[in-house]
Amino acid sequence: MRALTIGRYQPFHKGHLNVIEKISKKADEVIICVGSAQVSHEIENPFTAGERIAMIRRSLSQNNLDEIFYIIPLEDIKRNSIWVSHLESMTPPFDVVYSNNPLVVRLCREEGHEVRHSPLFKRNKYSGTEIRKRMMEEDEWKNLVPKGTLEVIDEVDGVKRLNEISKNEISQTQS
Repeated sequence: MRALTIGRYQPFHKGHLNVIEKISKKADEVIICVGSAQVSHEIENPFTAGERIAMIRRSLSQNNLDEIFYIIPLEDIKRNSIWVSHLESMTPPFDVVYSNNPLVVRLCREEGHEVRHSPLFKRNKYSGTEIRKRMMEEDEWKNLVPKGTLEVIDEVDGVKRLNEISKNEISQTQS
């Protein structure tokens, strides 16, 4: 069975890693779609698709999970009626979709795909929003991400980028 899961992974954290590990125990192969691939350099989406793919690839490899995965960037399209066709055109065929996003669940089910809820893992602790907030507030965040993610964030100076983006967005809203 080939499973598909979708996320923005801004950044890829230990909750994501746990979910993917659990999915991989039920599936022969897992397609990981990096959603909103066209977006970066924003507070909600500071990392590029390539950086997120590097975070995922390195984290999976360091956890001996790198042999059964496809990691595919998926750009947003603003037409729900053709979104599943877009998804299918960008990925290998899949048997089941894992998602907790109500819109993804609805759209995939409407097109006849089996959808299962992703197994959540300490959602209140492992959240991209919380991690980005901690990064900007210089609070402890490094223990919330796998080593591979931390390495990529350090390589691209992601904390500095996020802080600069944050200052720019605040100054623009005050103008």
